[in-house]
Parts: sequence; C-alpha cells; structure tokens
Amino acid sequence: MKLWAGRFQKETDTLVNDFNSSIGFDARLYEQDIRGSMAHAAMLGKTGVIEEHEAEKIVEGLQAILADIEADQVEFSLDNEDIHMNIEALLTQRIGQTGKRLHTARSRNDQVATDFRLYVKEEIPRIIGLVLDLEKVLVKKAKANLSTVMPGYTHLQRAQPTTFGHYMMAYANMLKRDVTRLEDCMERMDECPLGSGALATSTYPVDRFQTAAALGFAKPTDNSMDSVADRDYAIELLSALSILMMHLSRFSEEIILWCSWEFKFVELDDAYSTGSSIMPQKKNPDVAELVRGKTGRVYGSLITLLTVMKGLPLAYNKDMQEDKEPVFDAIDTVELCVPVFAAMLDTLTVKDRNMARAASVGFINATDCADYLVKKGMPFREAYMIVGRLVHMCIRTGESLDTLPLKDFRAISGLFDESVYDALQLKTCVNERKVYGGPSEESVKQQIALIEEFVAARSGMIGEAHESIALS
Repeated sequence: MKLWAGRFQKETDTLVNDFNSSIGFDARLYEQDIRGSMAHAAMLGKTGVIEEHEAEKIVEGLQAILADIEADQVEFSLDNEDIHMNIEALLTQRIGQTGKRLHTARSRNDQVATDFRLYVKEEIPRIIGLVLDLEKVLVKKAKANLSTVMPGYTHLQRAQPTTFGHYMMAYANMLKRDVTRLEDCMERMDECPLGSGALATSTYPVDRFQTAAALGFAKPTDNSMDSVADRDYAIELLSALSILMMHLSRFSEEIILWCSWEFKFVELDDAYSTGSSIMPQKKNPDVAELVRGKTGRVYGSLITLLTVMKGLPLAYNKDMQEDKEPVFDAIDTVELCVPVFAAMLDTLTVKDRNMARAASVGFINATDCADYLVKKGMPFREAYMIVGRLVHMCIRTGESLDTLPLKDFRAISGLFDESVYDALQLKTCVNERKVYGGPSEESVKQQIALIEEFVAARSGMIGEAHESIALS
C-alpha cells in the first residue's frame, strides 16, 4: 500500500503509476535524501517531537540503508514512486513502527526541495573546479605563446595583429565570468527549505535553524510557500551552464576552423581526433564538434525548466517533478565536456609559422600605418583615407604595406620616411599596444597574473567546499 493511500478506495492504475513515478531518475538523490532525513530526525529528537532514542534509531537505520545502497545491495521499487518514499519504506521495514515517525512535521514538498538544493549546491563546486582546471591550461598556452603573432578577426575578416597568448586570455576571461556566475548562484541558493512542510510549516516546534546548520546551509529560507515553490536556483544554474557552454562552443568553432587546411593554425593531438571510414587522409575535430553540438542540449534544459515553471500557481505542483532530469542532464553534459575540452586544448600543437604567414597578408597593419601618420601630426580621418589609397595601390601591384617602396609611400604623403617599415612590423604593431588589456607581451603577462591569482584563490575555496560537503 502506498504511504499516501489513506483516503483512496482503489489501487492506482498501472499506467498512472508508471507515469507518476520518478524513482527512475531521482534515485540519484538517495544520499541527499538520507542526509536530509537524518538531520530532520535528529532535530525531532532534540526538540522533543519524538523521543531521543527513536531519533537515534532512525538515524542508525538510515545510515545502514545508505551503506547498503552504496554497496549496491538495495533495489528501489516503482510502487514507491520516488526516492523519498523508497527510503522511508525501507526504513520502516528495517526498524518497524519507529520508522513511521520520521515523516512527522515534514512533507515530500520540503523534502524534495531540500534534496534538490543539496544536490545542486554540491555539484557547483565540482563544475567550478573543472573550469579552473581549464583556466590553468589556457594560462599554460598563453605563457608559451606570448610572442606568437596571429591575425585577429572581426566579421571573420583579418583585422589587426594579436598573439595566440592574447587570444587564450580572451577565453580565460570568459571562463572567469562563468566561475563568478556559478559562485553567485551558490551564494543565493544557500538557504534550507526543510521544515517548510507542504507550504505552511507545521504546528510542531521544529527548529529550522538546526536542520539548516546540520546540512551545511547558511540559513533557512524565509518564506515557506516560496521554499517549496522555488526552482530559481536550478534555472539560474542552467543559465550559468548555458553561458559556459556557449563560450566553449565559440572556442570549439575556432578550433574547428584553425585545424582545417584552410587555416592550419593548430593541429590536434591524435588522441583527441578521429578519422574517416572512407577517406584515409581525414583527421576530424570530433571533440570540438561534440562540445559545440552538446551546447544545444544544455540550452534545451534551460528552456525546459523555464517553460515548466512559467505558469505555475503557488505552491508545489506535480509539474515540478520535471525539474530534475534537465538539471541532471545539463550537469552531466558540462562535467563531460569541460575536462575533455581542456585535455584537447592542452595537447594541441600551435602552428606559429602558419599564423605568422596569415598575419603577413590582409593588411592587418593598416591601422598602425594610419597611427604612424597621426603621431606625426595628421588628423586620423585624413590618415585613414591616405592608408586606404595605399592599400588600394598594394592590391593593384601585388605588394603589402611593409614591402611597398618608400617612394610610393612618399608619393601620397611626405610624412613617411624609413621609420615606417619598423612601425609596420607585426611584432612592433603588437608590442606597441601596451594599453591595459591589449596584446603586448607586457599586457598579456598582466592578464595571465590576474587569472592565476583568480584560480589560486578559488582552488582553495573549492577544496574547503568539498571538505564542508563531506563533513555535513
């Protein structure tokens, strides 16, 4: 008989039972559910709602169930619908009537809200740790390529010279924001719903501050209706993960382009590439392509949960059972993608000569040529027009700006002299951009130092978070 079956005169139809059941996916919350139940039982005993010896018996029973689950000695029942009822049924089977006291002053509504928050709260530090590992790879690549000149692009057209190190720091800063978004999400969600009941708390003298502290939360939630109706933290997590995957997808797109024969800026390690079943020459960037493809999967999880929640009246509705699978899938996807992406990036070979060759054509030093004239007193708009004429001349004659004869420069403006050739050298163009955030070696070293400082600070915090989770 179902634990909620008191007022029903018929058994649940098999189709409804299967449709209603969530044990197929929420079984992964078994640890969080048991920890929440142990905290609840201990609080019931301390506040006198149940006898202390009963609370101790419940906690011991739950600890034994946890050990058996982790030893793969427990089979969950579809008839018990969800992880909460499965655990409670197992407890009652093992310790008898005392097990039935566990659910005093509690509803499955605040129970599942607590379990789910615990799960999300524990996964965020793991994801942050993976992103920080990727940051370390970006720093490593940047340090090795401070002077590796390559074209920077706008509209996918060669635009201005930069370095591969500067490029890596661009993605490092994107990922830095991803980490802070995840941190913000974790800080906002650090409140415990346990004790909110179905929606209006309880007439028993429950101590919500005790259970919140026991489970490692900063405090209890402030409103019981909001506690059981809220999934903002899950939506916020999915939003942060979607942005993270968007960044990885953009990076994947560039790697896919860069390792093509049309660019050949990088070569992927054989261990992170695949071949073709019919074309023996092929070396495919499958890791990058899959990361790019799986991004849509995480987006789908975000849209799913936003859609589930958009029309729900307060407080709990069964629709909210649909919250877990998209969150589980998004977390699994991100935790799959980030480490393999980091390994792919760490092992790729930078083709610096090909990058330099690409940077030498396309007139990416044209702005520097205009700046050369401006520094000699010419207004920028006039300098811009003159350099445009020079570029047109080069295209017509097959020259580049740094190979154009000085007489041709001087035929358009007498401000040009021999010093123009040094000014147009790509390494000069890069290293003269010493502005904060720019591509000069000096500036990129500053950027690297900032990312290293950021990673070092968070690495310690992640370790503390994992320790705190283990203790709770």
